[in-house]
Amino acid sequence: MENSGRFSAFYSRDFRLFWIGQLISFSGTWMHSVAQGWLVYSLTKSPFYLGMVSAVSSLPVLLFTLIGGVVADRFGKRKLLLLTQTLSIFPALLIGLLTSMGAVEVWHVMALGGILGTVNAFDVPARQSFLIEMVEKGNILNAVALNSAAFNAARIIGPVIAGMAIAHIGLPACFYLNALSFVPIIIALSVMKTKVAARPAGESLINELLAGMRFLKEEPYIWKAMFIVALFSLLGIPFITLLPIFAEEILKVGVKGFGFLAASAGAGAFTAAVSLAFKGRITGERRLMRVTSLIFPASLVIFSRSTDYYLSMAALFIAGWSLVSFLAVANSSIQLKTPDGLRGRVMSVYTLLFLGMAPIGNLVIGVTAAATGTANAVTLTSGICLAVSIAIAAGLRGKEA
Repeated sequence: MENSGRFSAFYSRDFRLFWIGQLISFSGTWMHSVAQGWLVYSLTKSPFYLGMVSAVSSLPVLLFTLIGGVVADRFGKRKLLLLTQTLSIFPALLIGLLTSMGAVEVWHVMALGGILGTVNAFDVPARQSFLIEMVEKGNILNAVALNSAAFNAARIIGPVIAGMAIAHIGLPACFYLNALSFVPIIIALSVMKTKVAARPAGESLINELLAGMRFLKEEPYIWKAMFIVALFSLLGIPFITLLPIFAEEILKVGVKGFGFLAASAGAGAFTAAVSLAFKGRITGERRLMRVTSLIFPASLVIFSRSTDYYLSMAALFIAGWSLVSFLAVANSSIQLKTPDGLRGRVMSVYTLLFLGMAPIGNLVIGVTAAATGTANAVTLTSGICLAVSIAIAAGLRGKEA
């Protein structure tokens, strides 16, 4: 029987296992991300290379995620996740070994980031569309919010541990711990009772992709929500790439301060996710999407102009809160409007727009920062984000889903 109360998705045993495994895995991933950013900055002292490495790491999502959605629908999400989580161990181990030996170069980081990005292109659509197979449909917003809470709790845990580890133990430890962090989610997926049968392939890959596109063409609300997601991915979220420079050169707080800046955005995001999960079902979802779509870029404009460490942390907290509030409601609304047999493909489009724009966005902000300065680059991109969001927010008006 469906439970619509607070934290209702936790009534599912499989979701609880999945959530715990993800919390550990996500923490390792954020440790890896912080360590990788500091490694690239230490090797190059260049905002261009920070943007380039992030772009190469996320480029495979742009190239392969739609195929990943078809694979998830065709072969089953749980089996695909077991494979992708296992494969994710090896790039983390290798970059840890190279860093330990003092042999790591920027091209190593790019190549291994590209491999891990390819795995993620198949992992993320399966992960997103697997949630609804573990919980009742009425609990999908709760599951999405709790999933986001795990991700954003990890944004607090991972960067803080990474900052301390880099300062006291060294960079390689972050990569080794990330490799180890995939083991709990692999165990959780292995013992789950959720057994959704794979759908036999009845059409070609192209025809199955086109079927998903035809569905989306008939759902304008989904496209409006996805457009804002793409906008934030392209011009808003890539500011994270430049955080090492804000920490070192603008705010002058070093690697520990860098970890706490990253954790501030994670704390705001975690607060939003837990709040949504605590409320259960919420009303005024579209209104919340409109408001948060404006607050997110506005808070980034404030962050980009700040030279005060604590104001910067506060602005990042608000940015994290507003971004996750928007994304959680958008994600759950899209999933509820999508038929079961198309969910993997529709969520692959969501993933493509959310993560696939990152290579372009990271390149844009890296080149812009090199040409105009780090703070000016974030002001410009987030300002464009705010202006466009104001123009299209009215498109999210209408009858609540």
